[in-house]
Amino acid sequence: MDFSGTAILVVGDVMLDRYLVGDVTRISPEAPVPVVHLEKRWSVPGGAGNVARNLSRLGVSARLTGLVGDDAEGRSLAEAVAAEGIEAALAVSRERATTSKTRILGHGQQLLRLDEERVGPLTGAELAPLREAVARLLTGSRAVIISDYGKGVFLRREDGESLCAVIMDLAREARIPVLVDPKGADWARYAGAACVTPNMAEFRLACGLAAGARPEAAERRELAEGLCRKYGFARLLLTRGARGMTLYAPGEEPVNIRAVVREVADVSGAGDTVIATLAACVAGGLSWADSAAVANAAAGVAVGKAGTAPVSVAELNEALREGRDNPKLYSVPALARKLEEWRRKGERIVFTNGCFDLIHPGHVALLRQAAALGDRLVVGLNADASVKRLKGPERPIQDEMSRALVLAALQMVDAVVLFGEDTPERLIRAVSPDVLVKGSDYRVEDVVGADFVLGRGGEVRLVDLVDGCSTTGLVRKMRPGAADLAAGGGHA
Repeated sequence: MDFSGTAILVVGDVMLDRYLVGDVTRISPEAPVPVVHLEKRWSVPGGAGNVARNLSRLGVSARLTGLVGDDAEGRSLAEAVAAEGIEAALAVSRERATTSKTRILGHGQQLLRLDEERVGPLTGAELAPLREAVARLLTGSRAVIISDYGKGVFLRREDGESLCAVIMDLAREARIPVLVDPKGADWARYAGAACVTPNMAEFRLACGLAAGARPEAAERRELAEGLCRKYGFARLLLTRGARGMTLYAPGEEPVNIRAVVREVADVSGAGDTVIATLAACVAGGLSWADSAAVANAAAGVAVGKAGTAPVSVAELNEALREGRDNPKLYSVPALARKLEEWRRKGERIVFTNGCFDLIHPGHVALLRQAAALGDRLVVGLNADASVKRLKGPERPIQDEMSRALVLAALQMVDAVVLFGEDTPERLIRAVSPDVLVKGSDYRVEDVVGADFVLGRGGEVRLVDLVDGCSTTGLVRKMRPGAADLAAGGGHA
């Protein structure tokens, strides 16, 4: 995907997201609460700012307007937005503080969130600069995103004026599609939008359903199309978490998109990723159905990250490739990002490698023992060219993608990454595992990468092998007289 040259305007509730991260080893003697030893802290744009941040990471020329306070948080937010390369026009209010959320995390888990906010309609002094900013930044934009977090920017004033109405009128005149991430029960202020993207809770609220209601497919369609007709929406994209997404448009068959199966680290910010990716794709010329499918892939990446982390265009392209194969297959850059997430949660990384040409009980035993030595097992897999050099011209029996898919299907394996060299030395340095595993037919001093791992304070473990299990033996049984072709088979 390439979104360069595409400009998109985001209007909405901007906020500052703070993260305080540390280690938790004891309970406070003063109260039954965990004591967090602070190790690091950072701040990023949140709310509508996170939508713009997602756009920028996708290569879009992101534009942003919203309201901040005349305070240190507002200045920090402006600096963070500028650092992301976002063109921003943030109106400054002297009547309310910058909305901010402070999250305290220990061992990768959120322990507490502190919210600072004042919710209420815009004053005349606050609305005027926002109206001017929208009119200016709309010029040259290919789409507009309304990011409503319910903090007041889009609430209707007593005199009937609304920033939503301003956006809708200007976008209609310019023939620019408006996409809305909605909030609350009254969606009349979004009337005429090209698409709204509610989650299931927001959808139930707008439909007047009970909080725990689970309408069946036919009823969901009726309700979704009813909302579209009532408010003049061209379409509605319902995000359903682990159940995927459904795109509705009156008079058309719904488009169901299955969720990408991934480990979920944090769902916060996933909605921002969805609407940003959807808008980028539509503005780039893709159909709404194709755009929704790409947005679904981006959401799969977003929920695998801790905090409100955006998805880059490289990660999106990688996810689209993985979607055709298997979510456990990684390139080295993608694996590096995943390792960072696992380590942030304090997880212990184990690494082993081999050709794994024909999976047999010996392989399974090795992998099971390796997985038991830590929290995450990464398997380095020799690429086809590497196997040929090591094993001979008749190997591998299965190509690298077939071998990778079989490995990835094993429950104890968390990641599979190909390497093309004759040894995994470079890959081991990239992974920097806590534990390096080989079979007991090796000596520690002969294990490639052992010096590096031990030098970092890691371990090298030699695990038991299963007698009589080898690729050589399997090849001999399948192709009598072919033992020479399988030379060097061993357990790999």
